Amino acid sequence: MEGYDAATYGDRFADVYDDWYDDPDATEAAVAALVARARAVAPAGTTTPSLLELGAGTGRLALPLAAAGLAVTGVDASTAMFDRLAAKPGGSRVTAVVGDMAGPLPDGPFDLVVVARNTFFNLTTEAAQRACLREVARVLAPGGRLVLEAFVPTDDDGPTSSVEVRSITADRVLLFVDRHDPATSEAWSSFVDISPDGIRLRPCHVRYLRPADLDALAAACGLALDDRAEDWAGARFDDTSAHHVSTYRRSDPGSAA
Repeated sequence: MEGYDAATYGDRFADVYDDWYDDPDATEAAVAALVARARAVAPAGTTTPSLLELGAGTGRLALPLAAAGLAVTGVDASTAMFDRLAAKPGGSRVTAVVGDMAGPLPDGPFDLVVVARNTFFNLTTEAAQRACLREVARVLAPGGRLVLEAFVPTDDDGPTSSVEVRSITADRVLLFVDRHDPATSEAWSSFVDISPDGIRLRPCHVRYLRPADLDALAAACGLALDDRAEDWAGARFDDTSAHHVSTYRRSDPGSAA
């Protein structure tokens, strides 16, 4: 997508992200699962497990994770997103690092690395996705884990495109424009937000992976699948699942089993 870079999504969505994508139940389930996993994989006697969130955004997960007693570092390419995080109660508890998920990442080491809500797919080339996973393997502590949440792509016959009306009021029209190419596993979309103040475009570009392809890429980067569930509550993942929460460990000889 011409003119689109690592910061574009966050910069264009920062002002509406919390309103549009707030989901308290899902957030609570994710935080509970991540706190439990971080404490389980941290070395014995650790009182403050370390966690790195990729695409930390406005702090939906980072802030409650820090409040739960984890040492949280967040990486995001968008300063607009981090400005929102910093303005919230507890924002100073999160170490915010402006940067690309593709790396370089903060050295850590981290007991847990997290990338939630399809955010990994915001890396729009195989090279960037590979670089990210290699960096994750580098900064994970021995025995540490990567937890990655994403949708499961469906099989499509060919390219598609659509325009959908999301809402209409007397002072605003919100359209959603989408183009999808299964041949390249890419989707391009934009919300077209029309109001008396003008037209605001909120674009998104993703390169998605099916779970098996994600596992293969992770393996090539030194990460082995540990377990996969359908959701944060641990529901069984199967061929009908539309969503997955997958956990990976370092596969080098020095990592813990």
